[in-house]
Amino acid sequence: MTVNMTKGQAISLQKNDGGSLTAVRMGLGWQAAPRRGLFGSRTREIDLDASAVLFADKQPVDVVFFRHLVSDDGSVRHTGDNLVGGVGQGGDDEAILVDLSRVPVHIDQIVFTVNSFTGQTFQEVQNAFCRLVDETNGQELARYTLAGGGAYTAQVMAKVHRSGPGWTMTALGTPANGRTFQDLMPAILPLL
Repeated sequence: MTVNMTKGQAISLQKNDGGSLTAVRMGLGWQAAPRRGLFGSRTREIDLDASAVLFADKQPVDVVFFRHLVSDDGSVRHTGDNLVGGVGQGGDDEAILVDLSRVPVHIDQIVFTVNSFTGQTFQEVQNAFCRLVDETNGQELARYTLAGGGAYTAQVMAKVHRSGPGWTMTALGTPANGRTFQDLMPAILPLL
């Protein structure tokens, strides 16, 4: 059963049987919003990029994004860059796989961001979401839908963080500006 999350909401990543999830997929999907023009409405391709920044004690230690597809320890993997979005029509346009059982113990948070590499604002995006899927069985666990566009080029979408022996996901939905994850660091750090 999927939990539709709201900004700031946190859910435990413990399974109903008391076990912990071992592998999750953070999927990102979006579509270009139609724009009205002189000859009707049209859409423009939007290149959004998903990134995962790995933190140890509030310090960034690794990142996974379209130019570095696998974390140095191999526990986090990006499935590849999608330059246009909307391909999945509700499915994932980009995805980041996290093998929670392999994440080194010193990594205590993984923050997921999305940014417009080409600089379009979220006013030009519709149906944007991130979702967390149990990678072992394909079951969607949680979904955070971006409500309404804005005059910003990025968003700090969600984070998974250690909580006792397991992990918790928190929907962040914090608007930011930047074309890359590096540009987003000033917006990420206060959310840790």
